[in-house]
Amino acid sequence: MKFLRSLIVGVATFACVAAHAEDLNFGIISTDASSTLRQRWQPLIDDLNRKTGLHVKAFFATDYAGIIEAMRFNKVQIGYFGNASAMEAVDRSNGEVFVKSVNANGVGGYYSVLITNVNSRFKTLDDVFKNTKDVNLGWGDPNSTSGTLIPGYYLFAKRGVPVTSVSFKTVLPSSHEANLLAVINNKIDVATNNTQELDRLQTQHPDKFAQVRVLWKSPLIPSDPLVYRKDLPQETKEKLRDFFVSYAKTDPHEKEVMKNLTNYSGFAASSDAQLVPIRQVALFQQKQKLEADTSLSDAERKTQVAAIDAKLSALNDAAAKQ
Repeated sequence: MKFLRSLIVGVATFACVAAHAEDLNFGIISTDASSTLRQRWQPLIDDLNRKTGLHVKAFFATDYAGIIEAMRFNKVQIGYFGNASAMEAVDRSNGEVFVKSVNANGVGGYYSVLITNVNSRFKTLDDVFKNTKDVNLGWGDPNSTSGTLIPGYYLFAKRGVPVTSVSFKTVLPSSHEANLLAVINNKIDVATNNTQELDRLQTQHPDKFAQVRVLWKSPLIPSDPLVYRKDLPQETKEKLRDFFVSYAKTDPHEKEVMKNLTNYSGFAASSDAQLVPIRQVALFQQKQKLEADTSLSDAERKTQVAAIDAKLSALNDAAAKQ
């Protein structure tokens, strides 16, 4: 009897461990309010659990860094990121890109934009840069691709205007949703955002969409990736990859879930290679800052710039082989 009792306890313990190994937290970056994100993502997570047998729970934080750090300390095992935050998750949090979103319009990515209210005094981009010290700028999360990284380089750095409180009247970092509402309600002069948010606004609230003017659009940004931790069991990785790659291909319910999620049609297989263009922009920005840093000696600056040039060269080679 004692042996049987021990055996039962052992099996129960093993079952708990096995179940725990299948418990995952799905981190979702804070593009909008947590309640809004939960409403969009929970139907997909429910389907994920039902189809794979995994026990996945949504995990939210107040900013992008919260999801990156949660993955770093294994509080989050899978996450939805933008490319800039995915780069941080890969570099700092033992992450690995495994799929990317596919837009409903078939475009292989999306665009960063600078927006203003249709009735604002800013009719063109030249109006903004005529005197930026008189402009209230709505800025993105520090780890946002479309809210900070891409416009920081392609829109502002290329014009020699750093995004600081010295260059602008005010710089107000916030979520895409908050920046969009601030522009619609004339609470801010201009703000960064992206075409995914605008497409959703046009579909759901065409009257509010009519209040937005786009002043600038970036080069194409690779579509948003999903990242999981490299140390997940291989079987779990395969379950996740298979689920997302096959999701919403034919099933009407799944197609509706994706449409409500963020106007996506589904997911496609991907890898860390999709981050190469983002790495190139980030490194080029670092190089520009070093070249303008007067606190460094010429020798220090030359050494650090050379190191960045070497990384850029390696990335260019990697991009050429894709």
